[in-house]
Amino acid sequence: MPTDGGSERILQLQEEVQQLKEAVVSHAVVDQAIGMVVALGRISPDQGWAVLKQVSQHTNTKLRNVAETILTWGRTGMMPDEIRAALEDALDRTGPVQLPGTPPER
Repeated sequence: MPTDGGSERILQLQEEVQQLKEAVVSHAVVDQAIGMVVALGRISPDQGWAVLKQVSQHTNTKLRNVAETILTWGRTGMMPDEIRAALEDALDRTGPVQLPGTPPER
C-alpha cells in the first residue's frame, strides 16, 4: 500500500502553523517590552529595540526571554540582577536613567 503524501503534508503544515503562532506571540512580547523600555527611558522605539538587543547580547539571553523578564518586572517589580544591570547600562548609553525599585547610588 503506497504511503499517503497528503497526510505527511498536513503534518508539515500543522507544524508550520504552530511555528507561526509562536512567532506572533513572541513578536507581541517583544513589542510590549520595547514599549516599556521606551516609556522608561524616554527614548524612541528604535532605541528601545537597540536596548533590548544590547541586554540580550550582554547577558547571553535570548531576546524574547529578556522581553518576558521586562514584562514580568512590570507586573511584579522583580528582575534578575544581571538583566537589571545590563538594562540600566544600555539605557545609560542612551541617557541617564534609574529603574524604579533600584537602590539609589551612593
